[in-house]
Amino acid sequence: MCRVVDLQQAVLAGNDLRARQLRADLAARGTTVVNLLSSPGSGKTALLEQELALARERGTRIAALTADLATENDAIRLARSGAPVKQVLTDGLCHLEAGMLARHLDGWLPDATELLFVENVGNLVCPASYDLGETLRVVLASVTEGEDKPLKYPTAFGLANLVVVTKMDLAGPAAFDEAAFRSHVAQVNPGVEVLLTSVRGGLGAGELLARATAAAAGGPVHTPVMSRTGTAQGHLHGHGHVHDHEHPYGHGAHLDGCDGADHPHGHGQSAADRLAAVTAES
Repeated sequence: MCRVVDLQQAVLAGNDLRARQLRADLAARGTTVVNLLSSPGSGKTALLEQELALARERGTRIAALTADLATENDAIRLARSGAPVKQVLTDGLCHLEAGMLARHLDGWLPDATELLFVENVGNLVCPASYDLGETLRVVLASVTEGEDKPLKYPTAFGLANLVVVTKMDLAGPAAFDEAAFRSHVAQVNPGVEVLLTSVRGGLGAGELLARATAAAAGGPVHTPVMSRTGTAQGHLHGHGHVHDHEHPYGHGAHLDGCDGADHPHGHGQSAADRLAAVTAES
């Protein structure tokens, strides 16, 4: 088990190093990164589609990179806004990493881009542990996912600079308890702002863009307690997940699956077998 933990820490420390460099490089170009995390089906793409269109209307130089296990459907939707959009297919990998993002931006990101929205793979486990060089990390949850989502995924919600609730037009039919949700968010990330949105109903339109623009201008950004104490930026990673980080894929020691991301590794080993294989190396 010590070997597993050491590998986790080394991998994540390496990512943190690359993320710091990427953040500095992008800042030198005048580009601010917004990292969007959520479960599949949360309405993340619909909200981003709306915000990109608003940004274009307002003359904000904006771009988006969207990551999925398969299909370019999200990129096609986002490109309707007229903003530069790039689709990254992860071929089963459940998250983006700073080095991967840097490679995909190289030669593609238009000059003078002010805001880059990164739509991470739909998954609240793996992406939560990987800094992508973002200035603003946003976690989204729809009203249909339940009020206890923040408690089930404390790292994702605990490290967010902003929390966005989507599909508020369904709050009534879904019997969404807003007070309970806010209370649960406060337990893992006290002081973080919670935005309420509905793309269909127009609620909160432009609010995410406004927060991103303010962060890009150097405005205050909420600092989660977890990031101050290092509780999660250890990183917990939450599922015994050891990657060979020159993906795509090809993990030799993936101990279990990731929430929401199908993560079809197919190693042909049980989690116990894989754990035994890793520890045997130590």
